[in-house]
Amino acid sequence: MASPDTHTSTPASEQPTAEDHDPLDEIMPAIPFVIPIAGGVLIFLLAMIAVTMA
Repeated sequence: MASPDTHTSTPASEQPTAEDHDPLDEIMPAIPFVIPIAGGVLIFLLAMIAVTMA
């Protein structure tokens, strides 16, 4: 019978390491620029719709 520490559920190459990174960490620096730009575009589009309907 094999000992429990010779068989693991996941291979050692797939174990989470400190080198793993969160994908959100790559997006976080851009958020302060993207959200105001998207808001400005949305306000512009809503204003354009209101002017064309008036």
